[in-house]
Amino acid sequence: MAGQFPFRPRPQAQGNNQQQNQQQQRDQRGRRPQQENPNRINDEITAPTVRVVGENVEPNLVLPIKEAIRLADEMELDLIEISPKAEPPVCRIADYQKFLYQQKKKAKEIKAKQVKVVIKEIRFGPQTDDHDYNFKLKHAENFLKEGAKVKAYVFFRGRSIVFKEQGEILLLRFANDLEEFARVELMPKLDGKKMNMILAPKSKK
Repeated sequence: MAGQFPFRPRPQAQGNNQQQNQQQQRDQRGRRPQQENPNRINDEITAPTVRVVGENVEPNLVLPIKEAIRLADEMELDLIEISPKAEPPVCRIADYQKFLYQQKKKAKEIKAKQVKVVIKEIRFGPQTDDHDYNFKLKHAENFLKEGAKVKAYVFFRGRSIVFKEQGEILLLRFANDLEEFARVELMPKLDGKKMNMILAPKSKK
């Protein structure tokens, strides 16, 4: 008959609809750009058994992967693999987008706290007199108080390399005189025509 369908559409099974809805919810919750793939989530997780953590999750909970995904679905959250090399792998139940945001925020905070290391150089000759030594000692003390490392070195010009033992004694004396402000990070070491020593500021208590 005109204007009527020759047959009625066959209704889909309710179970299939439910599975599709759950899959769509997981896809929407866990959706992220293809190039950004820091974690496997939900059906991407390949381990047969996982340890599940997260808010409102009982401690030391180990589940087959299907049950873990089902638990995340019931909580309307994602199952996120956070330690794939653990035995069994550890997965967190959480909102994936929120999880990514928190990870990025934490990484920015860590980067902001990282202090750029400043190294100041102090040069000596193998036979530096006391006046020059004290002048450089004061400079090094100020550098260390400002939080910089100090690279002290003795430069041996020409045949003055025969005084390398004197250079080592001078650097060790330098480290001893700065003991209140610095710790020795690198003991005196000959490198070509230079004998280097590195001092790092002591942490403030």
